[in-house]
Amino acid sequence: MSMKLGSDPHSLHDQPMTQMNTTPLIDVMLVLLVMLIITIPMQLHSVNMNMPKAAASAPKQKPQIIKIDINSSNQILWNGELVADTALLQAKLDMASSASTDVAAQPEIHIKPSDTAKYDNVAAVLAAAQRAGLKKIGIVSSGVGSAVGAAR
Repeated sequence: MSMKLGSDPHSLHDQPMTQMNTTPLIDVMLVLLVMLIITIPMQLHSVNMNMPKAAASAPKQKPQIIKIDINSSNQILWNGELVADTALLQAKLDMASSASTDVAAQPEIHIKPSDTAKYDNVAAVLAAAQRAGLKKIGIVSSGVGSAVGAAR
């Protein structure tokens, strides 16, 4: 925006002002913008949804938990009882799997390896549980700094 106020005393001849005065144009645009903002209804930033309501029910029975421990001498314990070999472990896992055909009724397998247990033994137990068709398998950590994944 520029405006010419009078003539320059050093100029020898006066020239007509060739620049357009944009102040009234900007004022009109601002007034139109304010009117537009006021007349537009407020938009809601939420979406109404009809969600189904499910009744929360407690589980009918507590799941059966089978604890498989792998101690520091790489022995496998089934609920505290020593398992002689992997064939016996596979047979026990097959029995646990065949006890129920429903996945929700399957027992939970909690594998708890020692910090010094070899990863090969942990992997063998996981593979045996997978071959048996068990779906609820978890590795229980023995605390901070456990070396479950360290190959020895």
